[in-house]
Amino acid sequence: MHFLSPIWFFALVALSIPIVIHLWNIKPGKTLKVGSIILISEASKTNRRSLKLVDILLFILRCLLLALLAFLLAAPVWQHLQTTEKVKGWVLLPKENLKESYQKFKPVVDSLTRSGYEFHYFESDFAKGDLTKLLADTNLKDTISTNNYWGLVKQLNKISSVLPVYLFTPNGGIHFKGSKPSTGLSLHWQTYTSTDSVSKWIAAASFTANNTIKVTQGNGSPSGTYYTEQFIKNDGNQYVDVKVQNGQPVVSLKNSEQPPVQVDTSTLRIALYTDKYALDAGYLKAALSAVVNFNGRKAIIKQYNNAAQIAGGQDWLFWLSDAPVGSGLVNSSKNIFKYENGKVVSTASWIDAGNALFNANKKIALNKLIAATDKNETVWHNGFGISVLDKKIQENTNIYRFYSHFNPNWNDLVWSDNFPKMILKLINNNIYQQPEKFDKRILTNQQIQPLQIKQATEVASVNPVEQVDISKYFWLLVVVLFVTERILSHKTKTIPING
Repeated sequence: MHFLSPIWFFALVALSIPIVIHLWNIKPGKTLKVGSIILISEASKTNRRSLKLVDILLFILRCLLLALLAFLLAAPVWQHLQTTEKVKGWVLLPKENLKESYQKFKPVVDSLTRSGYEFHYFESDFAKGDLTKLLADTNLKDTISTNNYWGLVKQLNKISSVLPVYLFTPNGGIHFKGSKPSTGLSLHWQTYTSTDSVSKWIAAASFTANNTIKVTQGNGSPSGTYYTEQFIKNDGNQYVDVKVQNGQPVVSLKNSEQPPVQVDTSTLRIALYTDKYALDAGYLKAALSAVVNFNGRKAIIKQYNNAAQIAGGQDWLFWLSDAPVGSGLVNSSKNIFKYENGKVVSTASWIDAGNALFNANKKIALNKLIAATDKNETVWHNGFGISVLDKKIQENTNIYRFYSHFNPNWNDLVWSDNFPKMILKLINNNIYQQPEKFDKRILTNQQIQPLQIKQATEVASVNPVEQVDISKYFWLLVVVLFVTERILSHKTKTIPING
């Protein structure tokens, strides 16, 4: 017998509870009445107490009950070896994709099972099953699974390396998490691309300035995930339904299992502050206006030369000044883009935003740069890998520090076609959450296969290990002992005491 969670044996410390209760039965001393103590010499005073066990059977039952609960939590299993004379090997199929996996490899699976290979579910317990009966079940349907196949292969290493194992699974990327496992198994792993290999879902939705709804749609395929945008009205759109739930507009794809997505009705608030860099602010404001018009989202852009007039709750604050940003604005703004102070150095390089969508053939010349004093997450860098724009998080605010200026004397950024694109990427730097069931990316067979290692020459056993869950028997014992303890405890309380 083995235990899958032996850490629960620490619960045996609870046995001290009934022991203390039963031992702490203090017997008081007796008082002897005498006529006179004049002839009795004085002796030192002593107190006598005695500890004794009472209701021994009840005490034993309670101890056994607590011990059995600890054993039950430790997940008892009966582990024994199968004889390789009867089993030539294992055929493993994932339970959730059983029918599809079988149909993809039907000739191979049928040939193996006829030759004496045993069918097991590709799950954590690798339970044995009757494949013929399962396939005959008309109610059996495949479901979506997110099991980690690499993690299951690590558990398979308990099986003898002598026993062949044939594994048939989908090759979806959601099934392969963590590091690639190493195994000494005689493993033959074949994969396939699931029939349901494309997906669509709504990643985000928001109102635009012209009262339409911009829907960002996620598209999953074996080659990867990409996002598309469309603008819709509540006019019977062919693909998207628009409804109102609890007073809030929601959108959903037709014929989709995805729950409705709430439409963002907020307005993007952008504040631009400068004191002596009015030229820089003009270039930036033009780029921001182009971004807002292209993006379509409801937005308000305001320029200030008095920081006290800037209202809190800004989505973006562009601080084109050498003065520090006030703590109130830092705490109330979601994102802050600020000029960084420091020593100005001349350079002959370029600005790299690290995005393949930008025109890489037109390099943005960089003439002046503020020397960075510490390292944070680099967003833009120069040709030598030095930060031109970096990002750090302070409390709940993203602070972007720009080590140059929006000025032709510093760089050619404001003349570049990439300038509005770079600002757009900053403002729309949304990380869309992709539900696992919509992730249709796949791995190649070479990426999937575990690393093969040679087993040590001294193999403990050449037979596969089978584990049988015996927790149900412990549950039965717990119930019996509990009922017995209650009956015995009740009888002990109702016994009359004769004085």
